[in-house]
Amino acid sequence: QSGRPITGFVRPGTQRPTTSSAGRDITTAMQGNRPGTSRPLTSMGRLVRLGTASMMNDPGGEFIRVEGLDLQKYAQRPPIAKALCDYLIYYLRNPRKALELASEATQVADYKDWWWKARLGKCYFQLGLYREAEKQFKSANRDEAMIATHLELCKVYLRLDQPNSALDEYGRAGEKFVGDIHILLALARTYDQLNAMMRGVQFYKRVLSFDSVNAEAIACLASHHFYTDQPEVALRFYRRLLQNGVATSELWNNLGLCCFYAGQYDLTLSCFERALMLAEDNNMADIWYNVGQMAIGVGDLGLAYQAFKIGMCIDADHAESYNNLGVLELRKGNVEQAQAHFRTAMRLGPHLFEPAFNGGLLSFKLGDFQDSFELANKALEAYPEHIESKELIKQLKQHFSTL
Repeated sequence: QSGRPITGFVRPGTQRPTTSSAGRDITTAMQGNRPGTSRPLTSMGRLVRLGTASMMNDPGGEFIRVEGLDLQKYAQRPPIAKALCDYLIYYLRNPRKALELASEATQVADYKDWWWKARLGKCYFQLGLYREAEKQFKSANRDEAMIATHLELCKVYLRLDQPNSALDEYGRAGEKFVGDIHILLALARTYDQLNAMMRGVQFYKRVLSFDSVNAEAIACLASHHFYTDQPEVALRFYRRLLQNGVATSELWNNLGLCCFYAGQYDLTLSCFERALMLAEDNNMADIWYNVGQMAIGVGDLGLAYQAFKIGMCIDADHAESYNNLGVLELRKGNVEQAQAHFRTAMRLGPHLFEPAFNGGLLSFKLGDFQDSFELANKALEAYPEHIESKELIKQLKQHFSTL
């Protein structure tokens, strides 16, 4: 029984025995085998200590309540602080809190720990403070030269649009860490972005001399040989990827194109079939477009028409399929349909010069010289070195001069 009257409404704690119930009072508290264990019940047992409340996992909620963290306290414990900092950066995507923690921990380490300086640089980089990030990465490299820190510093230079500074930093890192493929790959990528393809190819080959199964280097060398009219060599590199266990729709698509341009027509269709079996919605339209290109190459215009139609059904914004379909419609004599396809292709792909040139040539043949002149100029805007567009504009100017 409780020491209070029982009512019709049960309140929390009102049915709990008190210290004076069941004959327990001050005179009997020290009696028994374990004196002192009969202390009064309190409510503090169900409260969590304030120091750990922010790290408590709430089912279905946040893993850590960042706003309640005492960063100064955790900065005193480096193992937990480092794990917490990476959690804030990589999982929560909260560089501001990570920056606060890294600043506190750097002070605790007396500014001599390269790891915290590198994390400071990463936080500054994510916040867009590139010059501050550069200072932190340089300071971290002076304390302890690490590959990851050199790569992060080069990312800062590339974001600042200073590729030569990035190349110099890659060179210094390559002298310290000879044969590291991460540095060589970063050098090759930078040269690719600068359109210095041959320098990039040299570094991709150096990567393969250290790591003969590096997928990125093999794929980039294959792409280089394909676009330099060496499909047979590109085919060997793509087959190497296949032997390494890479089996994607993109790889089978590239194998099919290499077989087609190398004259191995018997293998082309089977490669495209494999590509379509592995394809997803985001790349299936490109594969059907390549099937159409292959069909045009072998003279099967019916298959090409169907392939481009399927590509348009899968991706209604596939500008290349609209352009090629317009050419096929023109061959059938459907002039208005061809013009509509060219206009749609220009609207969906303003970076393409083919639809504009095809539309301009069609307008020239139909006698609409003004429209032809405008479309030819649009084609030259997309591709200033296009010879056919220049010839078309030259003919139009001669025609205008005679009027």
